[in-house]
Amino acid sequence: MPSSAKKNRRKAKAETAKPPAAAKPTPAVMPLGAVNYLFIALGAAVLALSYAVMYIEKEVDGFFALGIAPFTLVGAYLWILFAIFWRGKKKQNV
Repeated sequence: MPSSAKKNRRKAKAETAKPPAAAKPTPAVMPLGAVNYLFIALGAAVLALSYAVMYIEKEVDGFFALGIAPFTLVGAYLWILFAIFWRGKKKQNV
């Protein structure tokens, strides 16, 4: 077979060959689930309520400011951290 025929076949193959398709980007996965956001909202509500009660009490040495608020505030901040790091149980395929 003459070399020009081989070149023509190679050209025809090269022209009809499709370039490799670009990889489609994978959809973004949400790092937190709905339960996580619910837990975070619950912790934020406890924080807001604790600060609101301290504001309403208007006593630096009041019962809520010294006896209850430290525990509710620290607990709410820890709850929010827990809500961020918590992962639900994964379903196992059997």
